[in-house]
Amino acid sequence: MKATGGAGGLITGKRTHTSIMSTAPSESAVRDAVDAIYRTESRRVFATLIRLLGDFDLAEEALHEAFASAVKQWPTEGLPANPRAWLVSAGRFKAIDAIRRRARFDASLGELADRTETAVAPAELAEEAGVEDDRLRLIFTCCHPALPAEAQTALTLREVCGLTTEEIASAFLVAPSTLAQRIVRAKTKIRDAKIPYHIPSREDLPDRLESVLQVVYLVFNEGYAASSGDSVTRSDLSGEAIRLGRLLVELLPEGESLGLLALMVLHESRRAARADANGEIILLDAQDRGLWDRELIAEGRSLVERALASSEVGPYTLQAAISAIHADARVPADTDWAQIVAIYDVLVRAVPTPVVELNRAVAVAMRDGPGAGLELVDAILTRGELADYHLAHSVRADFCRRLGRTADARLAYEQALALTRQEPERRFLEGRLRELA
Repeated sequence: MKATGGAGGLITGKRTHTSIMSTAPSESAVRDAVDAIYRTESRRVFATLIRLLGDFDLAEEALHEAFASAVKQWPTEGLPANPRAWLVSAGRFKAIDAIRRRARFDASLGELADRTETAVAPAELAEEAGVEDDRLRLIFTCCHPALPAEAQTALTLREVCGLTTEEIASAFLVAPSTLAQRIVRAKTKIRDAKIPYHIPSREDLPDRLESVLQVVYLVFNEGYAASSGDSVTRSDLSGEAIRLGRLLVELLPEGESLGLLALMVLHESRRAARADANGEIILLDAQDRGLWDRELIAEGRSLVERALASSEVGPYTLQAAISAIHADARVPADTDWAQIVAIYDVLVRAVPTPVVELNRAVAVAMRDGPGAGLELVDAILTRGELADYHLAHSVRADFCRRLGRTADARLAYEQALALTRQEPERRFLEGRLRELA
């Protein structure tokens, strides 16, 4: 948690609050509670503060001040009944105080402080519905068409979802410095162009939806297969992506909104089987399919059917259809790889990216054998694409291993190991190398 120093305001204009504890908890217990709340609620608090304050940097500062206040006050006052609303109110008061201090040197800031203080009644800060919708509003702001497409996604992942620059750079396969520049330029554009903070009208929604869907998809990807760290998955991110996906389906219940939600819930249905008790990776063909969530699978199938019945079938729907085929297979041998390859043939024409080609190569290898898959992967790598993508080398290593090309497999596993930043993946690749030895 980044918050440091300072005292803060509380949930009402009179700065009083209701505690859920009759006695004050220990300082260590409060620190643990604040850390947990920071992980789960900080970006929602941040989104609401942006709505109230109208400025990214001011909201970020207010967020950290609010959590600093919590660390200082909660050990003696107890945990509030609604920590999120408490933090929003504390951050808002802190921002107003900061603006008024600066107003001594700039009279216009005094007017800003007055507007901020009267913009919303304190009681409204605690309303759950408003806070829940704030992240969706912020996503549409970050995905405004006035911003370049790559900046839209980078800004949203950083400011709405709290991913680090390094995590976003990994998702985009670009340098962290490049991502940082995109984010700074995007925030400057929002400020200078006075881009509004709201969900578009229904007439404008379809034109804005593609970028938003891409953001939600990338958030889910980072949650479903973390790019770095000690865990295979990050349930906070994948859960948030699914929640946002459901809100998007409520706004526009057709086509790719349905397809993306279907894709996410079908992947999420396999979470419990993707790692063992020690956090080690379990590949798809070795997973205990009895652990798959049948309710999520049923929901995903229903969403796929609705998406396929829409007027346009897009890439998210196609990927969801592939996931549904996997979900239908009670054992790995039942997987209809021919149908999966056929769908990938359509998908690679719709989205001709090297990552989609890599996924198709895996499916071809399952249908026609590892030699066929290796030929496709080598073609991708020969073009210079995915040279820094660890999964491309990992897939190549697996094909070589299955073909008995031990030296080539070892080299490819070593290349993958040098590129991965996730600890479970490192241990998996190290295990493969030991098996080859």
